[in-house]
Amino acid sequence: MAEIMRMPKLGLTMVEGKIGKWFKAEGDRVNTEEELLQVETDKITNTVNATRSGVILKILREEGDKVPVKMPICIIGEAGEEFEALLAEGGAVEKAPQEEAAPPSPDLPREAPGGSPGTGEILASPIARRLAREKGIDLGLVTGTGPKGRIVEKDILAFKNGPRMSPTARVVAAQRGVDTSGLSRSTRVMKEDVLRLAGEQDRLGGFKPAEEARPMSGMREIIARRMQESWLTSPMVNYDLKVDTTQLKAFKNQVAARQKVTYTDLLSAIVSKVVLEFPLLNCSIEDQQIVTRNFVNLGVAVALDEGLIVPVVKYANTMSLSELSSEIQRLVEGARNNTLEPEALQGGTFTLTNLGMYEVESFTPVINQPEVAILGVTAIKDTVVVKNGEMVIAPLMNLCLSADHRAVDGAVAAQFMARLKEVIENPGQLLL
Repeated sequence: MAEIMRMPKLGLTMVEGKIGKWFKAEGDRVNTEEELLQVETDKITNTVNATRSGVILKILREEGDKVPVKMPICIIGEAGEEFEALLAEGGAVEKAPQEEAAPPSPDLPREAPGGSPGTGEILASPIARRLAREKGIDLGLVTGTGPKGRIVEKDILAFKNGPRMSPTARVVAAQRGVDTSGLSRSTRVMKEDVLRLAGEQDRLGGFKPAEEARPMSGMREIIARRMQESWLTSPMVNYDLKVDTTQLKAFKNQVAARQKVTYTDLLSAIVSKVVLEFPLLNCSIEDQQIVTRNFVNLGVAVALDEGLIVPVVKYANTMSLSELSSEIQRLVEGARNNTLEPEALQGGTFTLTNLGMYEVESFTPVINQPEVAILGVTAIKDTVVVKNGEMVIAPLMNLCLSADHRAVDGAVAAQFMARLKEVIENPGQLLL
């Protein structure tokens, strides 16, 4: 008996999925647990398997469609089986219903013949409109010379016959092989106009400028939406502080004799412990309440070709440096191989993002909601500084904190940054 297959819920917070690709077409046979389609959801592209064996009788949603959880996506049954009755069951429709056009606002005046200011319609005389219709001319491309920019008959005729050119301009255009179709039709084209266009064409050579529009991926759409929401939700204040990494580099080299660690590992270990000393940096705002925690779920930003993803190290403050390093490596590899479970992207309380490997020296990270703070880390640069009255070269790194001013005041943020600086410049006090 034919059955409806519905959009599965692939994570606790998932409300809809975007169909990225169908691996099967209508009429194809599929087996239970065989890969059927790709679904783009909360920053992860998931492969969804068939829920039963049979033939794909009908695909109800196409690639690129956004489908709410539990809504039908296809019908699976046996070849030749009737399934029309299922189309009306449980919202199983072939296409999403089109939105009704909004009725015209009663506050807007009716458009007068020929257009009128304020209506958004192009001003043109009735004769000009009729002539443009007969000649297949888009009025939006025509410059009007009548009162208030109104398009009149002569404007249509001038547009149809091409730009008005002086005799010299026509000769130069023919000699230089200049395409004058893009020149203004409302004013007379002179020799200088043709020479300018010829110079532009010479610079381009055979190159043809082109623009390409393509839809955002599901991941990019989510990033765009969340970044906009974060920007509108949190009144962010930014704090920058330079730290000397001489001792941090020495500590890293010391640890390297026993295990491989990165600067991200070391900074994650430091941050996950220091942030507990400042509960407001590790809180969230929920229903006008400030929710603080005695643990740190540390988000570690990972750059992918499709965008940024932030897997979460759960209870990072309880881990040793070795455990933390292994977990970060596991999450990074999972993010890059698209094998992370949805829960690995949820529950963060503070985020660390490191752009040091790209030689970035300063940036302003955007808060990952519903967190209230994010720490950006930059490249380590040898810099001339003054120590004990002498100029010396020291490896400096810039810390860039973005904090939600609703929960974090400047003094608290400054104290947090000062404590981070103290530990980074003497890492043994927390990491040994």
